[in-house]
Amino acid sequence: QAAAPLHPVAVQCQEAQVVVTVHRDLFGTGRLVRAADLTLGSAACLPVAQSAAESMVTFVAGLHECGSTLQMTPDFLIYKTSLSYKPTPSGNLVIVRTNAAVVPIECHYPRKSNVSSNAVWPTWAPFRSTLSAEERLMFSLRLMNDDWSAERLSNGFQLGESLHLQADVASGDHVPLRLFVDDCVATLSPDRNSSPQYALIDLSGCLVDGRSDDTTSAFISPRMRQETLQFMVDAFKFAGDDRNLIYITCHLKVSPADQAPNPLNKACSFNKASSLWAPVEGTGDICSCCETGNCPLYG
Repeated sequence: QAAAPLHPVAVQCQEAQVVVTVHRDLFGTGRLVRAADLTLGSAACLPVAQSAAESMVTFVAGLHECGSTLQMTPDFLIYKTSLSYKPTPSGNLVIVRTNAAVVPIECHYPRKSNVSSNAVWPTWAPFRSTLSAEERLMFSLRLMNDDWSAERLSNGFQLGESLHLQADVASGDHVPLRLFVDDCVATLSPDRNSSPQYALIDLSGCLVDGRSDDTTSAFISPRMRQETLQFMVDAFKFAGDDRNLIYITCHLKVSPADQAPNPLNKACSFNKASSLWAPVEGTGDICSCCETGNCPLYG
């Protein structure tokens, strides 16, 4: 809206800056205020231009400049600043003939839409895609029946049976992802830090339970899809404890599907026939740290 005596302050919220145009007849009385008495923001930024007739004053400031503040709501980024008018005495230096004034200024930008892409097209990834990734990465960990065709209706097992565990991620419109299980720990309470506890998967993707002599625990290879990881664990109980309810807590993560597995992002099982660790995908060397115990953790 153009600045005029009826609307003496006009604001343009641009991509990276705000432009404030002030009509010097700030109070609509016909008496023009001095441009030097007008400042923008808590940093008291000065105007950048005056019109030829000198009835208009223009301020230009970056959204983060001049002491502006940022407020985030669920739907908007709101940049706040203010136009200040502080009259200085003129003439006899004792009196002033106008009141001071503060005009609040806000620029609202939607958080869930693309503000602009022209400036950096085509290398720029739309903000909507980033938001989709943040909001829609839904992880799940389920007990499956023996042929992996459906979720198991019962969570009861006899010693000697195997638990079929399936980890999934639903990634919405994100780029293709590959799911990994960093660690899984079994406890007698929902608190994964409680004692006693037993590590099933550790060291960023090593199924350490399969290293024991009396188990067949392993990841299922090949995967059915990159967003799913299946593994089997032989049923067990804690020695010396009669409780028959065990909690299994796992830390799941993803990496881009086109990124090669590495010692940080891996799924490794111990092959008893060869006495070697083997990955679901990737080269065998990424599993060597499962034996030495010096794998990188949570990069």
